Amino acid sequence: MPVGSLQLVGILTDPVLTASESRDSLNLPVTAAGRPQRHVVVAYTFVACALAYTDRVNIAVAAVAMREHFGWSQSEKGLVLSAFFVGYLLFMFVGGLVAAHFGGKRVLGCAVLAWSAFTLLTPLAAMLSLSALIAARIAMGVGEAVMFPAAYDLFARWVPQRERARATARMLSGIPIGTLIGLTGSGWLVAHFGWPAAFYAFAIPGLLWVVVWFQRIQNDPATDPRVSADERALLAETSEPPENLPYRRLLFCAPVAAIATAHFAANWSLYLLLAWLPSYFRDAHGLTIANAGLFSAAPWLSLFAASNLSAVVSDRMIERGVSVTTMRKTMLCTGLIAAAAILLLIRDVGSPTAALALMCAASAALGCTWSGFPPAMIDVAPRSGAVVYGFSNTFATIPGIVGVAVTGWLVDVTGTYSAAFALAAAVSVLGALVFGFLFDARRIVG
Repeated sequence: MPVGSLQLVGILTDPVLTASESRDSLNLPVTAAGRPQRHVVVAYTFVACALAYTDRVNIAVAAVAMREHFGWSQSEKGLVLSAFFVGYLLFMFVGGLVAAHFGGKRVLGCAVLAWSAFTLLTPLAAMLSLSALIAARIAMGVGEAVMFPAAYDLFARWVPQRERARATARMLSGIPIGTLIGLTGSGWLVAHFGWPAAFYAFAIPGLLWVVVWFQRIQNDPATDPRVSADERALLAETSEPPENLPYRRLLFCAPVAAIATAHFAANWSLYLLLAWLPSYFRDAHGLTIANAGLFSAAPWLSLFAASNLSAVVSDRMIERGVSVTTMRKTMLCTGLIAAAAILLLIRDVGSPTAALALMCAASAALGCTWSGFPPAMIDVAPRSGAVVYGFSNTFATIPGIVGVAVTGWLVDVTGTYSAAFALAAAVSVLGALVFGFLFDARRIVG
């Protein structure tokens, strides 16, 4: 990834300031290059997240052509699309423990290296057999499983408490941006160079990122020469070790159960969109592969804008005295219920333009949920975010396996996507109800 591009995303990932606030007024320490090093760390995690999702969704576009090439049924394609999440699920909680033990820098760097290598090997595996392709996708899922826990471990060291909610939102912004790049780029690559190009082209930036990452980032601000004295003093509050973690008390309490349920519900709709949007526009509205990729990309711009805007609104309301618990519930429940209503409306849409508008609205609603459950993990366990994320995302990965595969089965059985959208809406409503009743933002452990 070119350094200039990393600097650009660094600008995007800075905490958002209002018009009346300047850097001087906030007294933010900066490096010699003019940017606080902690913002550079957040920027690189944003790029890693974007890379993960380009490598994750390129197969959603390529699979349309791969199904025609290999003669897969919709159910077989669903198995290919869901295989990634098997490895992702099995290693997620372990990944949280590994990141907490070895440090976010080392673990994240090795993770990007691993999933980029398996992306590069995907076409070869597909040519060998369906089983080999599924195995390669499972291995890629293992590589990506530790990304978010590793980022949370770094945030515990690099991001002061007052900036963590927005830092989390900026990092998660890599999901829609990576998806947007992956879908649009894959559509063009498949149309002009064939489906294998979608994997080769997106593996290379990840390998380049790894080289820059290990040269540019330190695991702890105390050992980074790029950190100014003022910034080191600001980050000293994050350097205290976490409390001895009572796993049973933390992971099986009501607030964490609420987070995991909401995470599960939001991911059910998110993974449906990630895996099936190109096929939906191709099958339901008769678009070409290239146009299906373009149509599928637009909702992710809505997700990017809504997730960042909702994060700013949430933080501003908390600063004005609204309780953290109230804001987390408001953002999460409003987003999930709105997404459910929109998914039900999509079932009766006849034109691709109307379907696109509703998909954009549903994606924006999902973006609001990112101001609910992701910062909630830091609310309840500020210094144990890697473990909480690994635990929660273990359950939230199940939709990637079950939901994506069930969607393919429902499309095969019913011949439409209506039943799949109705099921996703029901899961969203259930998640909103559980989070609304059970979540409390009070700190449980360090």
